[in-house]
Amino acid sequence: MEQKANGVSLMSAILNNIPAEAQITRIEYEGPRIALYTKNPAYLHKNSYVISEIVNSLKRRVVTRTEKSIRKQESDARQVLERAVPPEAGASNYFFDDALGEITLEAENPRLLSQEAGFDLGSAMEQTGWKIKVRKAPHIKSTAIQNVYFALKAGTEIREKFYRELGEAIFRPRIATEEHVTIKTLGAFQQVGRSCVLIETAESKVLLDCGIHPGSRNPWDAYPRLDWADISPGEIDAIVVSHAHLDHQGFVPAMYKYGYDGPVYCTEPTLPLMTMLQNDFVKIAQIEGGRLIYDQKDIRDEIQHAITLPYGMVTDISPDIKLVFNNAGHILGSATVHLHIGEGAHNIVYTGDYKYGRTQLFDSATWNYPRVETLITESTYGAKEDIMPVREEVEMNFVNAINGTLKNGGKVLIPIPAVGRAQEILLVLDQYMKSKTLVEAPVFIEGMISEATAIHVSYADYLSRELRTKILEEGVNPFKSEYFTEVEHPSDREEAYREGPAIIMATSGMLEGGPVLDYFEHLAPSEKNKIIFVSYQVQGSMGRRVLDGGSQASLMGQDGKIKIVDVRASVQKVDGFSGHSDYNQIVRFVGKVRPKLQLVLVNHGEKRKTENLAYAIQRIYRIPAIHPAVQEAIRVY
Repeated sequence: MEQKANGVSLMSAILNNIPAEAQITRIEYEGPRIALYTKNPAYLHKNSYVISEIVNSLKRRVVTRTEKSIRKQESDARQVLERAVPPEAGASNYFFDDALGEITLEAENPRLLSQEAGFDLGSAMEQTGWKIKVRKAPHIKSTAIQNVYFALKAGTEIREKFYRELGEAIFRPRIATEEHVTIKTLGAFQQVGRSCVLIETAESKVLLDCGIHPGSRNPWDAYPRLDWADISPGEIDAIVVSHAHLDHQGFVPAMYKYGYDGPVYCTEPTLPLMTMLQNDFVKIAQIEGGRLIYDQKDIRDEIQHAITLPYGMVTDISPDIKLVFNNAGHILGSATVHLHIGEGAHNIVYTGDYKYGRTQLFDSATWNYPRVETLITESTYGAKEDIMPVREEVEMNFVNAINGTLKNGGKVLIPIPAVGRAQEILLVLDQYMKSKTLVEAPVFIEGMISEATAIHVSYADYLSRELRTKILEEGVNPFKSEYFTEVEHPSDREEAYREGPAIIMATSGMLEGGPVLDYFEHLAPSEKNKIIFVSYQVQGSMGRRVLDGGSQASLMGQDGKIKIVDVRASVQKVDGFSGHSDYNQIVRFVGKVRPKLQLVLVNHGEKRKTENLAYAIQRIYRIPAIHPAVQEAIRVY
């Protein structure tokens, strides 16, 4: 390592600041981090100030790794931990990550493995030779988390090489003498779907999100317009994913299919959630005979190139860009993206989808950034009339919408995204049935919702303060209920179709594929039943057509023939459960950001809503605000 840091090579700077007792054997790049390999991990664990001082000195992320020569074989290390971990902790799984020298220990009661509870993590590390991370075990086996583990394990050598090469690219000396920043709009401007923003500087090309348009049948409108930007996947330095919904990340595996081999940055729970949704997207395309834009191999490549980050951690992602994720309050792991460009040259915040208000699931989106010049904000609910009712009113509207149908022996179908709104609705249904305000009836939950809920439990650190306390401190799972029945196989749906009242929650939320279409076909023709939408319906989706009063819907049968379904069931939209900010919340959020913004770009909204919000921001705050279309370039510095 000969790159200079404050006039001294990184190697010398680190070695001059670290005691010999640490037994550092080598220093290597590890993607956006600098890894110190040690034969004495317990020393650095007990003397954490040593690493803190190096970080403060170099202004770089520094991590410690154990030298491979001191790591015990997996079977031996597992035996050591099984003896050391108290049975009450309920250790259920150990994942050995050879590329990082880390063991992820999943436990039912992770609080018992904390220093406060008397568990000596340093001793366990010394005995095994591995670093140890503790995480809450999901209440059911999570296929998505296991798939991530499998891909990481299979790609150990690929990842080690990738980390080294990425580190060399990030920490290389800068080439350009001048600084400039251009934003190119490749998707989700004056529209909802295929979110994608290209940030170009003198040194870097970074994509913020890379999604698909779920309601589009035309490839030109379905995918990000990389062709217009005249950029090939191989020229991009990094992809940053704000959250796991397909309209923000559904095209990422295709980037690997067509030549991208760089990093994908996302929060920790976003990785299993987004790969779960991508695998489901592939499966549905195969069943329906649709166009496969990528396959499981490409998803595996994505996992092996993923770098997960917690909220609030400053990370170098290119020679002139630092990244910080902050809570966006939208879904599990959703993040606003704060980019610090150059040596204080320019700061951009890209909100992705965000909720500037508390919900049962999440704390409100973060607004207090150290510095922002340009804000890119969503505007899903950017019209002046898009004002959500207060939460108590929302919940009672929902309960009343269901009760009439259940009392008459009908069934209520709730098409819903598996991630975010589904978990919010589960909490509401359980609460109101227990209080007898909602008619008691079985609630059938399709498998992917249960899978997503298990990931929520495993990554409870990303939930609201109240839910974190319940799950991690009190050992209570708020997503389990006597009323809930998980549908694990299509044959299990027969129980849901039996005579009598029932609530059915199934994906997808916009009737664009998935198990919800089976239920829709069975339930829509009867006036006795009801369809309740609780999430946004994109223009062009079947959900939007049904919501707008369509009396018939066309479905693709398993034989490849089109089936016409009469829609006689009543249809209702219940507003207020959305994970998006409403008009007032967006306006308040923009006004909160300090110091005063220099420019606001409005995206992720229908054209009328982007126009309205941009005009309102200019009028209220006297801040320049624009609502560009797809395929525009804006020089911001």
